[in-house]
Amino acid sequence: MSVREHEWFKETSDSTLMHFNSSMDGLSDNEAERRINEYGLNELKEVGRIGPLRMFFQQFANPMVIILLFAIFISVVTVTLQGSHGGEGFIDAIVITAIVLINAVFGFVQEYRSEQALEALKDLSAPKAIAKRSGEWKEIEARFLVPGDIVSLEAGDIVPADGRILNFAGLETDESTLTGESIAVQKSSKVITTENPALGDRTNLVFQGSIVSAGKGTAVITSTGMTTEFGKIAQLVQESKQEPTPLQLDLKDLGKRLGGVVLIISILVFIALVFINATYDWNEALFVGIAIAVAAIPEGLPAIVTVTLAIGVTRMVKRNAVVRRLPSVETLGSITVICSDKTGTITKNEMTVRYIHLSSAIVSISGTGYSKEGEFHKSSGPEDCIAQPDVNNPFDVEKSVDLKMLLKAGQLCSTANISLASNDKSNWKVVGDPTEGALLVAAEKAGLHLHETRSQYEELTEFAFDSKRKRMTTILKDKNGQTWAFSKGAPEVILGLSTKIYINGEIVEFNTEKQSELLSANSIMASCAMRVLALAFRKLDANTGEWTEGEVESSLVFLGLVGMIDPPREGVIEAINKSRRAGIRPIMITGDHALTARSIAKSVGLTQSELEGVTGAELNEMSDEELDRIVGERDVFARVAPEHKLRIVQALKRQNQVVAMTGDGVNDAPAIKTADVGISMGIRGAGVTKEASDLILTDDNFSTIVSAIEIGREIYANIRKFVRFLLSANAGEVLIVFVMVMIGLPIPLTPVEILWINLVTDGPPALALGFDPPPKGIMSRCPRKPGARMLDKGMVRMILVGGFLATIAASSIYLYVLWAGIGHIPKITGPSVDWLLPQYAETLVLAQTATFTTMVLFQLLWVWNVRDEWNPVWRTNVRESRGLFISVAFSFVLTLLVLYTPLSIAFGTTQLSLELWVAIVGLSLIGFLAPVYRLMPKESNEVCDEEQAVSMNR
Repeated sequence: MSVREHEWFKETSDSTLMHFNSSMDGLSDNEAERRINEYGLNELKEVGRIGPLRMFFQQFANPMVIILLFAIFISVVTVTLQGSHGGEGFIDAIVITAIVLINAVFGFVQEYRSEQALEALKDLSAPKAIAKRSGEWKEIEARFLVPGDIVSLEAGDIVPADGRILNFAGLETDESTLTGESIAVQKSSKVITTENPALGDRTNLVFQGSIVSAGKGTAVITSTGMTTEFGKIAQLVQESKQEPTPLQLDLKDLGKRLGGVVLIISILVFIALVFINATYDWNEALFVGIAIAVAAIPEGLPAIVTVTLAIGVTRMVKRNAVVRRLPSVETLGSITVICSDKTGTITKNEMTVRYIHLSSAIVSISGTGYSKEGEFHKSSGPEDCIAQPDVNNPFDVEKSVDLKMLLKAGQLCSTANISLASNDKSNWKVVGDPTEGALLVAAEKAGLHLHETRSQYEELTEFAFDSKRKRMTTILKDKNGQTWAFSKGAPEVILGLSTKIYINGEIVEFNTEKQSELLSANSIMASCAMRVLALAFRKLDANTGEWTEGEVESSLVFLGLVGMIDPPREGVIEAINKSRRAGIRPIMITGDHALTARSIAKSVGLTQSELEGVTGAELNEMSDEELDRIVGERDVFARVAPEHKLRIVQALKRQNQVVAMTGDGVNDAPAIKTADVGISMGIRGAGVTKEASDLILTDDNFSTIVSAIEIGREIYANIRKFVRFLLSANAGEVLIVFVMVMIGLPIPLTPVEILWINLVTDGPPALALGFDPPPKGIMSRCPRKPGARMLDKGMVRMILVGGFLATIAASSIYLYVLWAGIGHIPKITGPSVDWLLPQYAETLVLAQTATFTTMVLFQLLWVWNVRDEWNPVWRTNVRESRGLFISVAFSFVLTLLVLYTPLSIAFGTTQLSLELWVAIVGLSLIGFLAPVYRLMPKESNEVCDEEQAVSMNR
């Protein structure tokens, strides 16, 4: 069996040493050097990464970019064919080249940053280690550690590699970077016989990257480098593929379709002009084909998409969300499943005392987390787990000697401290164990101030908490010289050590009936996922201070039980309900215990199923097929390891769900990178998790995710708006050029006019649509179906109808001007024959100018019709679209400059008469009044009820 596969938690300390042919004196230097050659250095290695240069050139492989590159090519061809008269083609090439390069650089920066997760992991590794070599303790570089080395661990150290504990004294490690749970793990050397225990339950092992938070110990190294649990995560992070976002897939799909259309139409026109009409020579026909290609390509689309997403980034920052990958802004709007951690995201990560069971009364405490605010009320206990305090039945703290004695014991039997938070004076900041912090905050709520209580006592000694004793005791002397012992710990342990009980300030004998009552209360609170502690005390006779645990921790006076829980964050229940109404399914994935996870999930409304949660041990036994079924049925997954989180995300994605995954620890990084949107915590998140994520929550709040999803939906709705607008506008330009040429008339729009329409006329309104107010009720609709494309049937119909209406309007004015200019529609024999004659050339320029103006005005009116997919213009609140008003006016003024200033010479335009203006305005109004909203499927505007959401996401 390899080192990596061995279950070291089942081995004794001696058998582990024997396995590595090591001893308590450690390895010799020569043997350590030999093992470096065998096992390799204790460092993380890069797996299958691509170089920056290749990464940059991959940005040009996108079909939409290829279309733009083709546009550059045909623009250069235009310059070549027209010689000195092809200046507009040169400008076209420069503009599009700039767009392509900017997008390529931006995409490269985003992808390069997302690949820096390994560097962040390396930063978490210990640079130095204290190892025993040839019987002597030496400080060495951690990368030179090998399996079989003996290392020393003390408070504050970063564990340098995975190891089996040999000796320990109050040893505790913070494994939150690996497990996601912030409570320190008490370590021991006891053999564990449980099958497949979760990482956090392997208490006789230490793991690379975790931090020694208390005590000291020694361990024999069992795994180094990529074979450690930390190394496994590093490999998962590097192997996890970041798949294209829905928007990227949409643009790729659009690029493919557009490319095909451009190529087919251009070839058809070229063939028709050269071989059917037989009057165009090949370079003139090619020039016409190029004009059509230019008309079909929305050159400004990538730039407008980028700007719109950037606007979304700014809006999200105001909602406490920082976007790291720009395309993920839109992806958020497509989310169908949110996989959320529990601690700190759904809950506050601030343990809070909820109930105190005294011998004389049951007390509930209001207020959540480390807030200074809170009141004491009489209670009958937490029978239904989520009962709220009875505010009409206050408890008099001042008159309760029992309560004050218990809270004082909590202050004195503690190593934690509290102080007012520097950024919020209404909350306490806890330094130390969060459970002890909860007791200190409860005492402050009762008016017992920590510094006043501790100033009355002198600490003499302490018996530290460990997983075997399950209790802690402090010994102190008061101002009168009396020595006291205060103990806290597991209820069954403290009850077993107590012979008396404190009732109304008096010490009385502890009877069996009272013990049964307290054990029952403990069971009820534990079933509600509360962490329950018992507190007790006793007076000691003064001696030299050489107390023993057995002497002190006996004949205790029982004070009561304290039930505490990590409460839900403010607004999280409303956020979960909002996500459900929006057709989004929340799932809890946590390293915490199953009972705790399920209780919290039910209390916040995350799960409505009566099915039990799934544990990591159960996931180990499941095939991928079984997991695919389970993720559709269960909403709570507990005691999970990194590979479990990754499997859950992969299973959801196999069902075509769009998945958001939250996390803060190193263990979350692989799943976060694999998810469609990876979300890390800004306050508690590890650097590697932030590097792997798409979105960082600066407040670590679940509610912020839902707010970000709402913005994502708004951004997606706006992207649909300007894609509809730009493609329908381009369709009109293509159709009129195609139709007029195919019937034997000259091109009605010159290439420079087409470029002006695409970039100047359409650009500002399209950009304004990017930050247009969203449609109402956007969070009451179901997310778009997984795999659905932006260019759906409804949008295609709207684009074609828009293009057809624009062609009707523009071709009508074109034919009218030709007829009015020469008295009839001439039968064309070729562009090089009649239209170069003076009597025809002037009419052609006027006709092209009128067509150009009609196309511009039509599109500036059409833009109001594509703002809303489900309502006509007169039912939308156009007054909210101030940006669109300004952009439309700006584009129109620029067009007037092309007609009535010296710019007309460069563009080959001429002035229009009042009669023509009236005709142009009348025809362009078709774009404003046409009821195109009827083209969209009715189901796209339906409110998403819960039954629909369930059917979509399961």
